[in-house]
Amino acid sequence: MIKFEHTVFALPFALLGALGAAQGLPPLRTALWILAAMVGARTAAMTFNRLVDVDVDAENPRTASRALPAGRVSQAGAVALMGAGIVLFGLAAGALGPLTWALSPLALVIILGYSLCKRFTAWAHVVLGLSLSGAPLGAWIAVAGRIEAPALWLSGGVLAWTAGFDILYALQDEAFDRAMGLHSIPSKLGTHGALLLSRSLHVLALICWGMFNHLMGGHLWAWAGWAAVAAMLAREQWLVRGGNLSRIDQAFFTLNSLIGLVFFAGHALEYWLSKSLLAPL
Repeated sequence: MIKFEHTVFALPFALLGALGAAQGLPPLRTALWILAAMVGARTAAMTFNRLVDVDVDAENPRTASRALPAGRVSQAGAVALMGAGIVLFGLAAGALGPLTWALSPLALVIILGYSLCKRFTAWAHVVLGLSLSGAPLGAWIAVAGRIEAPALWLSGGVLAWTAGFDILYALQDEAFDRAMGLHSIPSKLGTHGALLLSRSLHVLALICWGMFNHLMGGHLWAWAGWAAVAAMLAREQWLVRGGNLSRIDQAFFTLNSLIGLVFFAGHALEYWLSKSLLAPL
């Protein structure tokens, strides 16, 4: 029911937040607790999403085969899984420090509340972006113990990037959402308006990540990662130009699963090379 490999969307940004806050490698214990928090939070959020949307998913031909509406997973089992995810997230937040622990209830409200948003607002995509943006911000706080400007730019980029690609994904359900009275940017603005907003959000994401690079003093490899991400976002938008959804899986899953990895790799490589060059000194 929950594809753990899709944690790759936000996990690299969480690791980048930890790397940036530590100005190098964070303690292994901290990195492992960040990983646990990510898995727990995403498991809880996605399971809650499947539970509250089970009736809607059953009506939608695109989602009717999902585990809950198809009866392959019981609702009791899903509730147990969600509870386990919340407990794991809470344990991790407590282990990572007093500020992460204090903010964990707010994080849960956001990541669980997202699933209810499309019933009353077309801006649910932004709430999803806010949910994922907590990954790098929380990781930064876990390492530094406080919120700092680079973390806000990194998280802001994740928010804009996520909202942008979720709008593209929602194009598949534009007619269904209208028929069911559900809210989304495509059902509110139409295909053309949704595409324009998605592109604008992806430009905003690049601006935010560029500011992050600037504040972190990024050099060749950090900016090479940024340029590669810009190319992938341009490719994503090109694949769905004019509302063509024939390659939505490539645009949504394949490219977006690489964006965080590539951006993180640029910064990680820059750090590794700088340490290698300084080692003889």
